[in-house]
Amino acid sequence: MLALLMAALSGLLMALQGSLNSALGKVVGVLEATFIVQVVGSITGLLLLVMGLGRGSLLNFREAPWYTYLGGLLGVAIVYLVVAAIAQAGVASATTAIILGQVITAAVVDYFGWFGVEQVPFSIWKGLGILLMAGGAWLLLSR
Repeated sequence: MLALLMAALSGLLMALQGSLNSALGKVVGVLEATFIVQVVGSITGLLLLVMGLGRGSLLNFREAPWYTYLGGLLGVAIVYLVVAAIAQAGVASATTAIILGQVITAAVVDYFGWFGVEQVPFSIWKGLGILLMAGGAWLLLSR
């Protein structure tokens, strides 16, 4: 239950972050806002590590598969696309499309067990759930 509450909180924070990033992008530009967000995030992460809040070891970085470092590239792309999408489509519409994309991709990753996650079979119920979400997204996005 705690994990689901943390996930819900992260969704709340993502919507706020997207809104703040989009507001910044209107002032400085989309790519410039993306850069600023990444720098502030990096400084924040570094400060948390210096404060001793990390529970792992940076020295183990060589043990991670090469493709796990693509997360940094994806982070830049995500921030850029969210800033651009919210500026053009609005927070609710962009967030709805983001969540639908996340759920579809997550179902594919689960099904194939990519990146070391446990394989989770796809069922008619998951398919129906995705279709219902898509229908809800369509209702939210239609004007």
